[in-house]
Amino acid sequence: MKRFLTLTIVAFIGLTFAGSLDVAAQQTHEQQVELKKAEGHGMGKGLGGGITAGLAVVGAGLGIGRIGGSACESIARQPEMAGPIGTNMIITAALVEGAALFAIVVGMLGIL
Repeated sequence: MKRFLTLTIVAFIGLTFAGSLDVAAQQTHEQQVELKKAEGHGMGKGLGGGITAGLAVVGAGLGIGRIGGSACESIARQPEMAGPIGTNMIITAALVEGAALFAIVVGMLGIL
């Protein structure tokens, strides 16, 4: 059984390789150049950029939500510190949002 399976795999690989050689021999040089240019523009690049941007947005949302929740708890414990806590919360949320925006831009540049 192993021998049959091995021969089948070898025959399949040989036929695949021979078929690709036959197709390559029939193409002109210009067609081969166009195919090489088009190889990098598949669905994988767009999918990877979209996943990267989506994960950056999810991470930023979780981070900003945690910052806001902690700030609300802190203000509830010490209402007299609401001003400084709010200021620090806004500054930290802006830093998280900036990092997320940078990650989105890098993800979108990966598509190009």
